[in-house]
Amino acid sequence: MATAIANSDVESILAGYRLPEKIPFGVELAPVMYRAEFHAGEWQAGSLVPFADVPVNPASTALQFGQQAFEGMKAYRSAGSNPFLFRPNMNWRRFARSAQRLRMPVVPPELFAEALSTVAVSLSEFIPGGRGQSLYLRPTLFGLDPHFAVKGSDHFLFLVIASPSDAYYADPIRIMIERDSCRAAKGGTGAEKVGGNYAASLLANENCNARGFDQSLWLDPTGRKNIEELSAMNFMAVIDGALHTPALSGSLLEGVTRDSLLALAGHLGIEAESRTMPVDDLLSDIDAGRCSEMFACGTGAIVAPIATIGEPDGREWSVPDVGLVSARLRDALLDIQEGKTDDSFGWVISASDQQALAAFINS
Repeated sequence: MATAIANSDVESILAGYRLPEKIPFGVELAPVMYRAEFHAGEWQAGSLVPFADVPVNPASTALQFGQQAFEGMKAYRSAGSNPFLFRPNMNWRRFARSAQRLRMPVVPPELFAEALSTVAVSLSEFIPGGRGQSLYLRPTLFGLDPHFAVKGSDHFLFLVIASPSDAYYADPIRIMIERDSCRAAKGGTGAEKVGGNYAASLLANENCNARGFDQSLWLDPTGRKNIEELSAMNFMAVIDGALHTPALSGSLLEGVTRDSLLALAGHLGIEAESRTMPVDDLLSDIDAGRCSEMFACGTGAIVAPIATIGEPDGREWSVPDVGLVSARLRDALLDIQEGKTDDSFGWVISASDQQALAAFINS
């Protein structure tokens, strides 16, 4: 699919755009986006357009029933002018699963590649080049049909919006165990990247923020005993020198960064295990000195050391090491993402060749 710039204002907007002096995470929105629609049973040609509000009927299935999914991924600055992407095939597969779970059409690999390429290449000069900085990309899909009957849309909008960003957290974080509520259910949408999962975490996050914590640590929705993930990141701990992370259960997200760190750990000679992790066992391991380190990981956060884990009743546990193993893993990951070392895993691909990118995404 060949993409033409659909609006003559796009070029002038880009010519006048400047990065802010301070770059936070996910606040600065790039001035262009990619847009394509699905109607009459097929995807229509997409195009690069100025970033702007999109008209959504108040009765649309996106607003009334949460028929919506999204992805989080990044484009990185290379030594030349060509940006590159990190494991976009994993993002596309997860985006496809999310779409299917919410009865939406799958965005074809060719269209997904075209959208990512068009946005990343058009914004290549605005990709910040500091350590851990990138162009954050947010593919988004939602239903447009307006009705109150509980059924899905036949008309959908696919967007890729972008944000020049730094990492989610700059300093080690504090997390609080969420003992009362759940953000996902057994057989629900916890394994998909859909807005409802995050909406269900907002109240708990607000409560933990009020107690001086940064994120809620969610437990399994069946027994409320086993660690699942944080509100916006996966969870990892170093216990007896080995890396441990909760096993995929169907109610937590299969993170791209999580998967990458497990592979990198083995490459660095660090034993790694994905398993059921009872939260009370973790607290006992901290008390016994067996758990030396905890950290969170995700596309936005990259790798965020955890200094403290707490309970709603005020009890807190701190670990002796903040950022030892996690720093090694973070550096190894960023070196690949930022092109500072050989990509022996085959994770990185240029954003400029749409045909090669589509083939990679579909691999």
